[in-house]
Amino acid sequence: MSQLPSIRWGILTTGKIASWYVADLVLSRPDAEVRHIVQAIGTSDINRGKSFAEKYCPEENPRIYGSYEEVYQDPNVDIVYIGTPHAFHKKNCLDAIAAGKHVLCEKPFTLNAREAKVIFEAAREKGVFIAEAMWLRHRPLTLELQRLLHKEKVIGEVFRATSDFGSELDIPNLPLEKYYRQNALGAGSLLDMGIYSLTWVILALDPELTANREKPKILASQNHWEDVETATSAILQFPDTGRQGIFTSTTKANVNPDLLARIYGTNGSVEVHGGCPSLPEAFTVYPKYEGEPGAEPGSKLTRGQGKTYDFTAPGRGFQYQADNIALDVLNGKLESSIIPQAETIRMMEIMDEVRRQGGTRYPVD
Repeated sequence: MSQLPSIRWGILTTGKIASWYVADLVLSRPDAEVRHIVQAIGTSDINRGKSFAEKYCPEENPRIYGSYEEVYQDPNVDIVYIGTPHAFHKKNCLDAIAAGKHVLCEKPFTLNAREAKVIFEAAREKGVFIAEAMWLRHRPLTLELQRLLHKEKVIGEVFRATSDFGSELDIPNLPLEKYYRQNALGAGSLLDMGIYSLTWVILALDPELTANREKPKILASQNHWEDVETATSAILQFPDTGRQGIFTSTTKANVNPDLLARIYGTNGSVEVHGGCPSLPEAFTVYPKYEGEPGAEPGSKLTRGQGKTYDFTAPGRGFQYQADNIALDVLNGKLESSIIPQAETIRMMEIMDEVRRQGGTRYPVD
């Protein structure tokens, strides 16, 4: 471990996502590619920061600061991890960039594509690294699935994909001060959960990271409680290939706790399994269905046994993202090799259009 390259993190906030990230940063694991040091934690409550460090990185002994600005100004911090609510990402990113820090900012990167473009331009002018923390794309499972689908073509030509993400939150009965009741903070299912189901569809249908990618046609619908979006459904269609995808998200109910995504090809299908679309653990590749449905009473389609690829891992899986981001920074890159800035903008633009059609507006729009 001592011979590994190292990187020193400044952590913004002591919330749930930050706790998951830090716990995975300090995992002891034989496959580590980088030594991750939790150098500093920024919080509005020093005592909460101390408790956070004692619980999630007890051997790190980070500096605890009562402001984010002190994290940005710490000369021993190489990169800042931003785990604040969506609506604060733009300010936090710009402040860290102004201080000359590299940045990894949680998903969704911003509330809309316009904000993302402002941040990326500021980072380019300052000459610092910045990337969106979409950990799903960094997982070995995701990378292997893409290889099998698009390099090996294990199910032939992919033509359709679906993914749903739902978590029951009972929005109408939440206190008004809760994040999920505040439209101005980006509340709703789309940015929190729909971004994952959208990601599965994009990874299956249009995984290329080239600059001139085709823009999909979008047909979207949303439901709301007062001004907070509670359900999103969208169809994407790529005119050049004819590929189609459906993604949904909702805060009304828990949806498909095991079947996270289904991908259809001309020679078979893939089903992705796990706790939820952000936490995949395995996928199964199936041959195509055989038979003729409805030819005779009781007849049905059948398919052969599938091959399952298991990617159960220690922790939650943030460590793979941390390694990839750290290696990019240490190698002098200014954007992620897994999620370049143009890809973050593309995803934000798709969600902007879904919101436009669905009638969800934020004050920053």
